[in-house]
Amino acid sequence: MKLLFVNPNSTDSMTDKVRETAIAILPPDVEVIVRSNTNGPASIQGAADGKLAVPGMLEVIQQGIDEGVNGIVIACFDDTGIEQARALSDIPVLGIGQAAYHASMLAGLKFSVVTTLSISVPVLEENIQNFGVYPFCLNVRASAVPVLDLEEPGSDAEERISTEIASAISEDHCEAIVLGCAGMTDLAARLSAKHNIPVIDGVACAAGLIHGLALIRSV
Repeated sequence: MKLLFVNPNSTDSMTDKVRETAIAILPPDVEVIVRSNTNGPASIQGAADGKLAVPGMLEVIQQGIDEGVNGIVIACFDDTGIEQARALSDIPVLGIGQAAYHASMLAGLKFSVVTTLSISVPVLEENIQNFGVYPFCLNVRASAVPVLDLEEPGSDAEERISTEIASAISEDHCEAIVLGCAGMTDLAARLSAKHNIPVIDGVACAAGLIHGLALIRSV
């Protein structure tokens, strides 16, 4: 089985983190292909960046389809271009946002999303409504952390995200936190232990779900 993880932006350090998470989750007999969109913006913050990312992202996805991948993950929490990607083929396509929302819902946990900047909030709120998981989503919160700060060694990004998680727990009375950016994938375990609450990473969720969907499709 071959699974493709596409980072719709061009920041390779984020792509590397996605690769590490996917390899850790998936069985060793799965070929994990992880690629950046070299024609995309450095980060996706809001609808305008997402629109810019779609053409290059679809080229990467089409390449994967031509290579015979069995499933595709869009590794951006905005689920950038997911409908356009699904129109290219009948193989399973998941976004990490959709995967995280449904994982929390399937676990019976009401969640708050902690994302990066406030410009991303309307996109996520629209997706949550469209995916039908809004009854389980209590709030979408911005941590005021630019996406690329997550890639900057020594930045205070994790601390600021942690502070927002504490506010979500106190104010929203949520049962889980969903991390709203692929660049946060390496923070989930530490933040879950720190706050004693499930902290859900969409990359890990998407890896498990796309594997299952690909297996079902192959039966």
